[in-house]
Amino acid sequence: MPLNDDQNSDFDSSRLSESTASSSDSEYSRQSFTSDSSSKPSSPASTSPPKTVTFDELMAAARNLSNLTLAHEIAVNENFHMEHVDLPQNSSLEGRVKQIVHKAFWDHLESELNEDPPEYHHAIKLFEEIKETLLSFLTPGANRIRNQICEVLDADLIRQQAEHDAVDILGLANYVINTMGKLCAPIRDDDIKQLKATVSIVELFRQIFHVLDLMKMDMVNYTIQNIRPQLQRNLVDYERTKFQEILEETPSALDLTTEWIKESIKDELSVSCETSSSPGADGSSKPNLSPTLVLNNGYLKLLQWDYQKKAIPETLITDEVRLQKLKEKLNELQIIACVSLITSNMVGSAIVGLPDFADKLKRISAVLLEGMNKETFDLKEALNTIGVQICSEVNRSLSERGFPTLNMEIQNSLVGQICSIVEEDNPISSLIDKRIQLYMKSLLTLPSIQKCMPTIPGGLAVIQVEIESIGSQYASIVNFNKQVYGPFYANILRKLLFSEAPMGKTETGDSTN
Repeated sequence: MPLNDDQNSDFDSSRLSESTASSSDSEYSRQSFTSDSSSKPSSPASTSPPKTVTFDELMAAARNLSNLTLAHEIAVNENFHMEHVDLPQNSSLEGRVKQIVHKAFWDHLESELNEDPPEYHHAIKLFEEIKETLLSFLTPGANRIRNQICEVLDADLIRQQAEHDAVDILGLANYVINTMGKLCAPIRDDDIKQLKATVSIVELFRQIFHVLDLMKMDMVNYTIQNIRPQLQRNLVDYERTKFQEILEETPSALDLTTEWIKESIKDELSVSCETSSSPGADGSSKPNLSPTLVLNNGYLKLLQWDYQKKAIPETLITDEVRLQKLKEKLNELQIIACVSLITSNMVGSAIVGLPDFADKLKRISAVLLEGMNKETFDLKEALNTIGVQICSEVNRSLSERGFPTLNMEIQNSLVGQICSIVEEDNPISSLIDKRIQLYMKSLLTLPSIQKCMPTIPGGLAVIQVEIESIGSQYASIVNFNKQVYGPFYANILRKLLFSEAPMGKTETGDSTN
């Protein structure tokens, strides 16, 4: 049975986005936000009036959300797999309870088997459970081994043997172990060898069940691996259908998404008001806003989102962890770019011509900034250490080339400017942040990031490889999200930007693609 135990490659989600883009684009590309295309069967139903949600409806919505989240994770994360978890016995109440209950059971089993004559009641129950587990591993066509398992582990036969004190518990256990060896994945071969070396019958039972649990996880992961390609092919329709079911059961399921889009509209109106001499941002100016611009601005806000304090829009829950990690990595890269720019401006002439010096400074910064997104991380202290390390590295390089080292005034100034990166409205930090946002925004306008990447803005060359990788992941998340939830966004945008338009069913147009 092929398994997916050592999955080393991260998921390139753009592959999934590319594979579904053609069907989604052709389905929605010709629909307008102001048109009524209610005849389309795949479009979300218009928002119903508020209604009382029952407990059963709420639980059904929770199950749908759980299924949607699981399917999304399996499809987009090739490293996703299930793991057998042993609860900590000392620090976990559940773990302690489990340990006490299991110990009581195994002690009772041992006492039964040590009686004269032995009592096999619980041992037979265990063989029945083992038989059902082994049968669950078989494919529909494995009739020979199925019949053999049923014949050897026949509970009625074992009871008859027990009544005449003729049951061979160790022989049955060895048969179970040999059968497990035939059915298990290669990664379990060592576990099977350890089972064969176990002498105590009670400990053997305990370890058999432990290895069977591991084999169950292997089977689950094997199933996940097999269904992943099919999920990837059908994920857009599946997620959209599931979310529509959630929306029908919980009408408020788009409240956070609506507020997210409202905030984006407000931001765009504010920018429009600042850059235009025409009358201000009143209701009449709304139709002049591009739905694409509004939606892309909303996606950009996710890179500066406070994921600890602010709930993410419902339509992005499945990618919340990925988006948060991208944001955290961008924060780190922003500081690295700031440090590089400050160092270049301060001592650029002294380090001109030094091979790989910029990469060396990047590595120093990256190591010292590791874990910077944790609440306990002292960023100010880390930046001070980075400044000191950079001064030391610059002086060492200058000495090796026979040049005078930096004087204390320049070193103190360099360290001070690096430490000031964290200050609000720091000009270097603001500049780098704007250029990163500009680059990310340009990614959202490309028809395909696979064919060409936008030009890296000035000041970001030192982090080009990293930011292109993050940008690719980010754009793929956004593009796939548009394909799935475009119809829902279209309804919201029509209501907020074109309130005079009909509010029936709709499809997503070019403005969300």
